Amino acid sequence: MNLTKLLFTAFITGMFFTACTVVYDDIDHELEAEIYLESTLSEYDLWYVDYHRTTGAGDVPFLSRAFTISFRNGILYANNNIVDIGRTGNGLGISVGSYNTYQGILGTNHDLDGFHDFEVTQLSVNEIRIYNYRENVSYYLIGYHKNNFDYDKLFYENIEYFLQEFRAWEKIATTGGTPNAFDAENYLQFTPENTSTFYSSKDTIGIEVGGIDWSYVGGYEVFDVRGYEDLKILTLNYDAGDVEEFELSVLDDETISLYHINSKTTYEFFGRGFIQYLKGGKALETTVPAVRNSNRKRVKIARKLKSKRN
Repeated sequence: MNLTKLLFTAFITGMFFTACTVVYDDIDHELEAEIYLESTLSEYDLWYVDYHRTTGAGDVPFLSRAFTISFRNGILYANNNIVDIGRTGNGLGISVGSYNTYQGILGTNHDLDGFHDFEVTQLSVNEIRIYNYRENVSYYLIGYHKNNFDYDKLFYENIEYFLQEFRAWEKIATTGGTPNAFDAENYLQFTPENTSTFYSSKDTIGIEVGGIDWSYVGGYEVFDVRGYEDLKILTLNYDAGDVEEFELSVLDDETISLYHINSKTTYEFFGRGFIQYLKGGKALETTVPAVRNSNRKRVKIARKLKSKRN
């Protein structure tokens, strides 16, 4: 073989191995990205969807319904209810689809909403931002293990949605205070169609939820309380002109306490007729057929701030 052929062969061989090395480097990089993203997502049992920080004009429906999402061995889970969170699906919620981390991109296939891809940015050890190009929207997720999940944060940051998850709140106890008009109110209802309408009733305690006569209606508003993370102020503005103001506390995922500020009376209300929101946000009454069926989605709520009066 002459010198020209030797040089040409060496040149071609060098090009071949160089090209192969570049290809394998790219594959290795993509594989590392997949492994890293998968380990990040599965590191935490629950990812709290901090919806009030959402940015962008678009909407990915299953994320707008979910309070938490979880990634487990290719299966996507979501908690679309606050009530029973920590128990439903062993804490993960219900299975809503599948996911993959191909080439470092989070791809989801929701049973109803279909395919959505997300670019994932890690913001801190347990916080990520997921960005959907098609909808131009970013969601912020905070990772928790089940044994240290911040249930107080979930309940109080989303208190309007918690109030909606029962067809009726029934008064079960009245303590202290002076007589006032609200003593006669035995039931409250907060609609899932919006976060501003309530109904009330003076019907007898213990009747069937479907038989309650919702005689009174008005608008309500929830306020943050300066210096308190586990307390809200609830105002009921009746259409007839009356205004009632309460300090609102969550006792458990079925019971709330309303402290009537003017009369210093404490009322406890128990939730009846739990409404379960499934994959598509549709409401399923767990005991009797639901009278309201809503594709509930969260909206960003900017609450006003009040100071604790007593």
